[in-house]
Amino acid sequence: MTAKAAFLKCSRKIGLGLAAAAFLVPMVAQAGPKLEKDELKLGFIKLTDMAPLAIAKEKGFFEDEGLFVTLEPQANWKVLLDRVISGELDGAHMLAGQPLGATIGFGTKADVVTAFSMDLNGNGITVSNDVWAAMKPFLPKDKDGRVAHPIKADALKKVIDKLKSEGKPFNMGMVFPVSTHNYELRYWLASGGIHPGFYSPENITGQIGADALLSVTPPPQMPATLEAGTISGYSVGEPWNQQAVAKGIGVPVITDYEIWKNNPEKVFGVTKEWAAKNANTHVALVKALIRAGKWLDENNNANRAEAVKILAKPEYVGADPQVIANSMTGTFEYEKGDKRPVPDFNVFFRYYATYPYYSDAVWYLTQMRRWGQITEGKPDSWYADIAKKVYLPDVYNQAAKALVAEGKAKADEFPAATDGYRPATADFIDGIAYDGKKPNAYLESLAIGLKGGQTVTGNKVAGK
Repeated sequence: MTAKAAFLKCSRKIGLGLAAAAFLVPMVAQAGPKLEKDELKLGFIKLTDMAPLAIAKEKGFFEDEGLFVTLEPQANWKVLLDRVISGELDGAHMLAGQPLGATIGFGTKADVVTAFSMDLNGNGITVSNDVWAAMKPFLPKDKDGRVAHPIKADALKKVIDKLKSEGKPFNMGMVFPVSTHNYELRYWLASGGIHPGFYSPENITGQIGADALLSVTPPPQMPATLEAGTISGYSVGEPWNQQAVAKGIGVPVITDYEIWKNNPEKVFGVTKEWAAKNANTHVALVKALIRAGKWLDENNNANRAEAVKILAKPEYVGADPQVIANSMTGTFEYEKGDKRPVPDFNVFFRYYATYPYYSDAVWYLTQMRRWGQITEGKPDSWYADIAKKVYLPDVYNQAAKALVAEGKAKADEFPAATDGYRPATADFIDGIAYDGKKPNAYLESLAIGLKGGQTVTGNKVAGK
């Protein structure tokens, strides 16, 4: 541990007295394997699902592992990824698709890996007030006279079809081409018969043959872009859906929990080279992040109010605490005043949320193939090979076992015996089953999207 890190660690432990803290530092640092690097700079985007990083820092979990960590917000996902690859950042809060996209060479080509899944769920799809008003007559009501949820995209299709007949485009924002938000928005649209468009090597807009034109907008800019009328809706993480409600400019129509129950969201990513050079540091990082996820979920989310205050700080998310609390404390507001319980909107630990499942990676790869980011058909074995190249459950298991041995976690809080694949599930809005071991069969089952040997040539799909 550097002198700087040791000093800062000591200064936090004021209750013990500086002399006692100074005595404890080497004991803590020497408790586990020697760290290759103890001063780290980690990146994040200002979203509530960066919470494990903020909590690990604020609650001293990084320090407990002998790590001095600086957290640095990044301008956008591309800048974040580029800075991890260049070594300016040691690691970062990443879109789950970023390590996979980089590894297969979609956009930036680099070997990026993850040993930690940061959360489940946490996103939503919001439309403008005008679009909501046009959709609402087509939406069924529940027994209380409120709009019934989940809302399917069928109602939006009627709005888009009318605009198309008038020669008008329908524009929506999402945060990045390999983002969860892009794939969830595409999944929801396609489940309602709305084509979200293909990518091709020559045309990377993702708008080939699209009924809805999707484009990239940085998360914090989503509400302002919607208010300006540049887009008519967007898919984003919190707090930016609830911000639209607070500002009275839009209505969140569906959460990703309703699109795919307990879907994997962000990951913590590092380069493969960094992981190889800093094996012990990597395990220590994952230990701290696991503890943060556990703290966020323990005692039925009892710590969420404190987490909201932490996240509201300008150095983290920097949004209004009430806006952050709308989703972080187990509720979600749809149409203004229509606040409903969604206890699993943000999940950071339960349901083995932090484990890096191969099947999570495979789902993202299927969506890349479905929309043409993976240009050609691949055998099932290819999907498994890429998942195992990027996701590192062995590192996670080392961290989990160490926490259990230290009495900081219980063995039953982690998957006891797993081959890295979650059981097949049909918990999607369209009821279609997904089995991570059968990616091509899954692609065949989806009505809209590439399958088999199909490719996108020009503006048309070719092949079978």
